[in-house]
Amino acid sequence: MNDFFTLTLSDDGVAHLQFTRPERMNTMAPAFFPALRDAVATLNAEGRARALVISSTGKHFSAGMSLDVFSGGMPLLQMADARARLAFQDGLRQLMRCFDVIEEARFPVIAAVQGGCIGGALDLAAACDLRVCSADAFFCVQEIHIGMAADLGVLQRLPKIVPPGVAREMAFTGDRLAAERALAVGLVNAVLPDPPATVAHALKLAQAIAAKSPLAIAGSKLALNYAVDHPTADALQQMTLLQSAIFDMGEMARAIEAWKDKRVATFDPLAPVAPV
Repeated sequence: MNDFFTLTLSDDGVAHLQFTRPERMNTMAPAFFPALRDAVATLNAEGRARALVISSTGKHFSAGMSLDVFSGGMPLLQMADARARLAFQDGLRQLMRCFDVIEEARFPVIAAVQGGCIGGALDLAAACDLRVCSADAFFCVQEIHIGMAADLGVLQRLPKIVPPGVAREMAFTGDRLAAERALAVGLVNAVLPDPPATVAHALKLAQAIAAKSPLAIAGSKLALNYAVDHPTADALQQMTLLQSAIFDMGEMARAIEAWKDKRVATFDPLAPVAPV
């Protein structure tokens, strides 16, 4: 249990992580980051989750990092000398890894955004595979307004999701990107009328994904992630190795039979990841 979110996992393999601090606009305190990291890492290691939806409660998805953190609430921010600055680098990379687990998970992750997706929340959403939002949603690189460059992944991931010029506009101005423009530039996959419809749409997407072979889904995510940062020739070579590892005739036979019969196939979960 934690003070930031709830997490459920249904029998069909759909996990749902929901932020639960609407009275504080679901802001992120230092303890939020390892809690999120450990929750996603545990789902990944167990192998039963086939898709994850991250949603929220209240008016806003999340207002990002709580401002009181920047007033000395985080030991990471102590940088009085060279040793402290070196430690800062390591601490910041550990914070980044708390969102890396979303990108690296063996299952797709869908962000269902309502209201504001601000600052660190946009770093989180950018690490997800898919994003859907309500009509009142907006996205903002808030950090530029408080005199800092965003540093938890949004500046690295956003230009690979939206046109680079849009990413730079958001990063340099901190202007809000409204839902309809977010759809137009490819930041979100769908805009829904209100928060309940947004969560319902995200869960429907997750259920559709969960009905597919988890082996094929995991392989597809690995290939897509690799292709983002590698030339086509390298990505094709990676695919030859990846396909030789995950190609499974039994899995395909079950999928083809179910597809012909117009029913949902039954697949084994992914194997658990042994703890180190």
